[in-house]
Amino acid sequence: MHKRHLLRALGAAAVTGLAASSAAWAQSGPYPNRPIRLVVPFVPGGTLDVVARLIARQLQDVLKQAVVVDNRAGAGGAVGVDHVAKSAADGYTFVLNAATPMVTVVSLQATPYDVIKDLAPVVQVTTFDYVLVVNAKSSINTMQDLVQQARKQAGKLNYASAGTGSGQHMYMELARGAAGVQIQHIPYKGNAPAMQALLAGEVDMMFDTTLGVLPQIQGGRLRPLMTSSAKRLEALPQVPTMDSLFPGSGIQGWHGIFAPAATPKEVVATFYEATRKVLASAETAAKLRELGLEPSGMGPERFAEVVRRDHERWGKLIRDNNIKAD
Repeated sequence: MHKRHLLRALGAAAVTGLAASSAAWAQSGPYPNRPIRLVVPFVPGGTLDVVARLIARQLQDVLKQAVVVDNRAGAGGAVGVDHVAKSAADGYTFVLNAATPMVTVVSLQATPYDVIKDLAPVVQVTTFDYVLVVNAKSSINTMQDLVQQARKQAGKLNYASAGTGSGQHMYMELARGAAGVQIQHIPYKGNAPAMQALLAGEVDMMFDTTLGVLPQIQGGRLRPLMTSSAKRLEALPQVPTMDSLFPGSGIQGWHGIFAPAATPKEVVATFYEATRKVLASAETAAKLRELGLEPSGMGPERFAEVVRRDHERWGKLIRDNNIKAD
């Protein structure tokens, strides 16, 4: 009898536990049921911040929840990324970052997180190209001219960047290595002073995003020599690609959203589908293209492959060229 009463008591407890669990689930409701934070690991006002706010506004309509942009700058983006990597993996904290700061910072400095192990790629939001430009008054008219001059005057030509590890730095080092030439790196504290130096003729060249250089190209102040990816740009159809000049070297930049690594796949899928829907809208696509960006919507699995590939490629470039953080 004692054993029978014990089994009944255990059964009742189990039923009570299931009821409590069901009540808790019913109370929490389907995902999402409270505001979501989208961390931008840089200060407000930059392209990444503009993209985040554009996407956040549209996501609110799709998810029926507030999506708040949270700027957490510092350490080349590492502060904001680390915050998300250590956040609860419940689908309420994500980070939006660009390719080079996401994968190069871990090769340039010790970070408290591992990009591959501690973060889950959710969606590639956009892709974009870099364009190698010279001052319109330069005697360099083509990539062939650049390579010839660089070989005749080894180490005398120079290029500007927004700082060590920046996209401008990484893309130029990739191009320089592909061309087999020596060109001196001159880092500035940000995009604006680097561009000012190029326009003033203080440096010879710069590899910057389409958004950063297209207005100056159209205004006749800069001359484009090469774009970074395998496909020619609609805005610059006559400009050759890096891949066509140096096969196998082409690469695109991207913006992507990441979650803490342990975030449930169902939650990641829900957020991905919502973002894909936003990116598929004509209004959002048009606004992104005004920024020189191409809407992507690549899903978690394929995006994870891109992240791993870029992590390895930029990491190897940094190691091979012994690049150190400032």
